[in-house]
Amino acid sequence: MDADVIVVGAGPTGLMLAGELRLGGADVIVLDKLAEPTGQSRGLGFTARAMEIFDQRGLLPRFGQGETLEISPVGHFGGVQFDFTALEGAHFGARGIPQSQTEAVLAAWAAELGADIRHGCEVLALADGFEDGDLAEVTVGTAEGVRRLRARYLVGCDGGKSTVRKLAGIGFPGTEATRAMFLADVTGLDLKPRYLGETLPNGMVMAAPLKEGVHRIIVCPHGAAARSADEQVTFEEVAKAWEHITGEDISSGGAEWVSFFSDATRQAAEYQRGRVLLAGDAAHIHLPAGGQGLSTGVQDAANLGWKLAAVVTGRAGEDLLATYHAERHPVGRRLLMNTRAQGMVFLGGDPAEPLRRILTELTGYDVVRRHLAGVVSHLDIRYDVGDGASEDGGEDAAGAHPLLGRRLGKVALTGPGGESDTFRLLHAGRGVLLDLAGDPALREAAAGWAGRVDVVTATASAADRGAVFAGVGAVLVRPDGHVAWTGAGAGAGDDDTDGLGTALARWFGAPAGD
Repeated sequence: MDADVIVVGAGPTGLMLAGELRLGGADVIVLDKLAEPTGQSRGLGFTARAMEIFDQRGLLPRFGQGETLEISPVGHFGGVQFDFTALEGAHFGARGIPQSQTEAVLAAWAAELGADIRHGCEVLALADGFEDGDLAEVTVGTAEGVRRLRARYLVGCDGGKSTVRKLAGIGFPGTEATRAMFLADVTGLDLKPRYLGETLPNGMVMAAPLKEGVHRIIVCPHGAAARSADEQVTFEEVAKAWEHITGEDISSGGAEWVSFFSDATRQAAEYQRGRVLLAGDAAHIHLPAGGQGLSTGVQDAANLGWKLAAVVTGRAGEDLLATYHAERHPVGRRLLMNTRAQGMVFLGGDPAEPLRRILTELTGYDVVRRHLAGVVSHLDIRYDVGDGASEDGGEDAAGAHPLLGRRLGKVALTGPGGESDTFRLLHAGRGVLLDLAGDPALREAAAGWAGRVDVVTATASAADRGAVFAGVGAVLVRPDGHVAWTGAGAGAGDDDTDGLGTALARWFGAPAGD
């Protein structure tokens, strides 16, 4: 066996997954068919939840701006703009971060942790037996010739045209592309910023400065037919479409690169088949509304990495891995729903004008703004962790604490070691049992999971105790930041650790000695 896990694709999803796997103690090889990164950047930032995930691993300072990353409180849904801070902790995410920078940050982090990242390696075949055998074996073309590599699991993070998905025979149902849209990084022009897009009679355009002398533009002309993936697009074609929509002639400029995308919408029928798993664009493609694609891939990786590492290192059984599809497939399905809806509103032209007007009216209501901000920021995701927690962001079931299944936001803490916060506790990629009430029974109950779950005694501010931690004396937080158990804490009665052992065993395997 060459590694515990082989990851195919060295984009943000694959690199994030590699780092997560290494934090969990798994050996990982990352294969990418490109000889080196292109330096091109389709994505320009990430959502609020993806930003939180990077913060949970201590990665934000590596983007060069630390806590001062440029974020925008104002976002949009289908081009209808509103203030995302209607939802506590929400914003439209970090912007102006080229995907190439995100990839470089994640590649350096994964390599430092010991991931083996190999470029110029193209997966050619997948051997039989991956569905019911103990290993996944791939044939790989390299500059030195054909090689065969074996691992316990193979993860396809290789984009919408995923070779891994096709070789595994996993269906990719959805809707075909109906239109073509252009993007380009243009030079030699002084363009008016259109950060959130501008809808005009002949289409929609966006423009944002990337660096000195370079602007990213997106051009979505009405009536532009879908194109074959093999077709090429030129700057002249993009400039003509821009002028058709805006009336502005940009043909005197140039472009560092040009490309096109579509509104094709598809989702893998299953995120796991035997020894093969899928994440990122290999699992779901959609209209890039609100920059949600890269961010969803990062969240896929954060959900999958610690689980897969626990399985391959023997700390947990394969039933833990089954929760990956169970949790992330509904999230992907909802992503496709919201991006299709945004496409209809934003790019529907005159027929969609009544829909835009009614949506604009609806965003005048706080409850609507909160809901839409949660959808686009990805802060509304709730997993079914038991005890009645809902998986779809809906109302709390009877008896379920509001925190259960949701991500725990960033909360300042004070403990014996000094000042900290809930994200800093997750830097090591382990679970955290946060004791807010000084309950010695918690440490005793979690003793069998030492090395997998850190027990931390700390206090939060009175405001946070009354809001975030209302009625809670302790919380069990998974490595991906989602709450798996809540308890009343010391002094609440004999059952203040009731259910903790069950939750620990479900998410972190059997205790030591069993």
